[in-house]
Amino acid sequence: MHLYLHIPFCKQACHYCDFHFSTSLSQKSALVDALCAELILQKDYLPSNQLETVYFGGGTPSLLSESELAQISETIHAYFTISPSAEITLEANPDDLTVEKLTMLRRYVNRLSIGIQTFDEATLRWMNRAHTATEAEVCVNRAHEAGFDNMSVDLIYGIPNRDDSMWQADLQKTLALGVPHISAYALTIEPDTAFGRWQQKGKLPPADEALAASQFETLTNALTTAGYEHYEISNFAKPGLYARHNTAYWQRRSYLGIGPSAHSYNGHSRQYNIANNARYIADIKHGKLPATVEELTVADQVNEYLLTGLRTQWGCSLNELNVLYSADFAQKQTNDLLSMYKTGWLVREGDRLRLTESGKLFADRVAATLFVDQ
Repeated sequence: MHLYLHIPFCKQACHYCDFHFSTSLSQKSALVDALCAELILQKDYLPSNQLETVYFGGGTPSLLSESELAQISETIHAYFTISPSAEITLEANPDDLTVEKLTMLRRYVNRLSIGIQTFDEATLRWMNRAHTATEAEVCVNRAHEAGFDNMSVDLIYGIPNRDDSMWQADLQKTLALGVPHISAYALTIEPDTAFGRWQQKGKLPPADEALAASQFETLTNALTTAGYEHYEISNFAKPGLYARHNTAYWQRRSYLGIGPSAHSYNGHSRQYNIANNARYIADIKHGKLPATVEELTVADQVNEYLLTGLRTQWGCSLNELNVLYSADFAQKQTNDLLSMYKTGWLVREGDRLRLTESGKLFADRVAATLFVDQ
């Protein structure tokens, strides 16, 4: 089973981010207490209490002090069993990763996911990132020296008014750092962000889909040539070093989400925690789970599997679709499947439906075409 913990605090707000977080750290200690209390309240949510992965996400989990990280870790160990081979990941910003911080983190986690985004100083400032280009490079080398052999870095492409040379430079620098896992995302402009407000006022051009598609192709070619497997649309890994936690999401495994705005999934329903720190803390103090439960219909489960499974190199199993749908999926969706085969975006290989290289640019459209009705 799999555990996600949302740490909803950041030093400052990146201009593109619409995740739930606060830049005020005044409630951090109370929030950690509430996380631990929710872990106890939710200890029986999963079919098994043995954890194969634990993921500290956010926000910025690298803002946690050692005492706070120890408190959470001790609570997890008290109420769950952690597999000896468990992947324990913590998201981190480069400016937090001092030698001392990395030494401390090694006592609690065995994998880092570092939010670099770009090595270009001007673009980091434009995005309102808290770190510098130098810190981005130095922190990866420090993490290697601290013993973090398993780590990932995040990059962003498709940035307006930034030419291909900057993107190529980001890729070259990332490859030179020798990280085993790279997550790369096209910049999306969400309404409730600084970029979204800039765009509404005409201060930021719309996303350039042609630029993003071109840079996605550059990304794919550079990383696969360098020996990375393109195992999910936005994720590349050296052989065998996939992000096990995220892969569990894409493969419909059960997981428990702890913290404000966190989601949980148990195979037949989803649970959504309230995205409000103060109300989350207050409800947990009163022994109440601040969550909304959504029972999933057959169509929900089929469509979610198509949406996530098609993003991966493994694609979707027709046998699994048949079990979920209680019918022959391929027969029911014959016309839509033929349409997707004809476009060259989808192929069938034995039991599997997989996106082609060109289809990866249209993953959501392919999945939506194959969706079944309620």
